[in-house]
Amino acid sequence: MGRSRYLITEADKPHFMTCTVLEWLAVFTRPETVQIVLDSWQYQRQHTDLKLYGYVILENHLHFIAQAPELDKCVASFKAYTARRIIDHLQQQKAERLLQRLHFAKAAHKRDREYQFWQEGVHAEMILNEVMMRQKLDYIHANPVKRGYVNLPQHWRYSSAANYQGLAGLMEIDVW
Repeated sequence: MGRSRYLITEADKPHFMTCTVLEWLAVFTRPETVQIVLDSWQYQRQHTDLKLYGYVILENHLHFIAQAPELDKCVASFKAYTARRIIDHLQQQKAERLLQRLHFAKAAHKRDREYQFWQEGVHAEMILNEVMMRQKLDYIHANPVKRGYVNLPQHWRYSSAANYQGLAGLMEIDVW
């Protein structure tokens, strides 16, 4: 998983993960870019046995808890696919300033591409027990509240908090 010091050590166990846009650029401010992430997770849920227990997408990073038989490969595939689709979308929208930053900040050793979207690696922590799972879900869902974006977690559109309140979310998840 790149150069991260956080590794997915037991790929079949649930992990709390964070993926961050390069330079913390605010890319997830438009529904179209968020939808690319949601569509990718939905595809993986249907085709790779990914279990998605919770998520939040903020303007420049996302947190999620997932489990799959080969979680490390799912995450690598997720990051590669979403990066390509989001960069394509930014090019179609002529988002030149963002594209310039993604080009300029690209790691020097990445000679096979013009842009880099995600920071390298993934911050992954294996969920060890029920208490840790609850803590991480609470952390994920409280993130938009702590930032002052909403008053209640279930009011943040790009989160699984509504699913845990028995409400319809933007996508189906695997409620813990």
